[in-house]
Amino acid sequence: MIGVLILIGVIAIIVIAIITMYNGLITLKNRVDEAWSDIDVQLKRRYDLIPNLINTVKGYAAHEKEVFEKVTQARTQAMNAGSTEEKAQAENMLSGTLKSLFAVSENYPDLKANQNFLELQRELSDTEDKIMASRRFYNGNVRDFNTKLQVFPTNMIAGMLKFSAREFFEADEKEKEAVKVEF
Repeated sequence: MIGVLILIGVIAIIVIAIITMYNGLITLKNRVDEAWSDIDVQLKRRYDLIPNLINTVKGYAAHEKEVFEKVTQARTQAMNAGSTEEKAQAENMLSGTLKSLFAVSENYPDLKANQNFLELQRELSDTEDKIMASRRFYNGNVRDFNTKLQVFPTNMIAGMLKFSAREFFEADEKEKEAVKVEF
């Protein structure tokens, strides 16, 4: 009789441990999904600002057609990217083309003084900061989730239940290069 009670107790502990591990994995998976959603919200805000910014700059720099086309093309690619890796690459390319758009604005003093342009530039800068914070939040959650998938004994449960590691949102190689300062 005592042997049966001990066996039932051990089985109960194992079941509770499995349930706890599963619930922990689900919690972390949902945090990663939420963090990705936060990035999407900020990217949507950026996508909405870009056409207004382009239209404002076009009024002053109509002959800079190639820059506008590159920004528009990069925006479209970013909006249509599928996987995390594709999205990261497309977003990094979009950031680069936006930098070239702001570089063009440096050649037009009237544009730099335009209130609409300044407000759009400020909003875009604020959005970029929020995207950066959202990426850090996402990567932190991915780190926690991936770590949980790799530690024993959760890795066995995760493998049986087909949980898979998530990709980090990484910077483009160009963004990792040292900035050249020239005087």
